[in-house]
Amino acid sequence: MKKVYPIILTESDGMYVVSVPDLEIGSQGYTVQEAIDMAREAIGLWGISMQDLKQSIPEPKTLKPVCADNEFVALVDVDFDEFREAEKLVRKNCTIPQWLNDQAEHARINFSAVLQKALKAELSID
Repeated sequence: MKKVYPIILTESDGMYVVSVPDLEIGSQGYTVQEAIDMAREAIGLWGISMQDLKQSIPEPKTLKPVCADNEFVALVDVDFDEFREAEKLVRKNCTIPQWLNDQAEHARINFSAVLQKALKAELSID
């Protein structure tokens, strides 16, 4: 299911603050693109949470919400099915030397986070 929601962006202290009026949620980013990406993620997480709770995802009331002079409106599309699929976790098994495992566990390293970060770096994914 794909929907489009208007977001209101306000520049504030070198950042862009995002409001999603139809859903009463918000986010922020350092650039307009980052703010829109963060809004898409917030809407996606909100939407799949509503689906999990067996609640409906509302349609936007308008695509042209009223905003102040220092604000502007952008439209954000979210494919909730695609978002849910992307958020699925996959278990992977890997092998490392015992001494490295011991040191990492002692340092309270999050193995999943380190692997994700390394894979993103290897694939040149931001």
